[in-house]
Amino acid sequence: MVTRSSSLFEIPLTVEEAQIIDLLIPIKTFKKGTILLKEGQVARESYFNLKGLVRLYYLIEGEERTIHFFEEGQPIASLSSYLNKTPANHYLECVEDTTLTILSYDNEQELIQRVPAFESVCRISIEQEFGKNQQMLADYMIKSPEKRYLELQENQPELLNRVPQYILASYLGVKPESLSRIRKRLATKT
Repeated sequence: MVTRSSSLFEIPLTVEEAQIIDLLIPIKTFKKGTILLKEGQVARESYFNLKGLVRLYYLIEGEERTIHFFEEGQPIASLSSYLNKTPANHYLECVEDTTLTILSYDNEQELIQRVPAFESVCRISIEQEFGKNQQMLADYMIKSPEKRYLELQENQPELLNRVPQYILASYLGVKPESLSRIRKRLATKT
């Protein structure tokens, strides 16, 4: 019995199951700026972030609006597009050089058949991400950009150094100039 580590939990696998996973879930490194999914494309793959940073953004009237960052240890998917085989309405872009596992829909179905524990991993992963996204949406709706920036500074301070200011501003829902004012105002309070 082999144990395959996951960010969710330890999965007991046979040697054969581990080999099947290695075969059906390849690992690839993408350069900074690589677009993994464009608006209008059907998502044929989901990912798991091993190293790097990916953002999900919308293009609205020519302006990018970042709504999520996927850091190390997080699954990445355009779920509606991936599951329903419909065109995505957003983009997935590597913010830095990024190493991902790649799982096609067909390989996922094969894994579920051949490695029964894999279905539980997928379900738990989706449930956890759904909960995080629900909280993120609530925070965006009820908190000011300054409060969201303070929480980002407290809970994910590394993002402040990893993400260019214009992307960070779009994530907070403000213009880059407004983010500069928020930072300046907060700096004078300390």
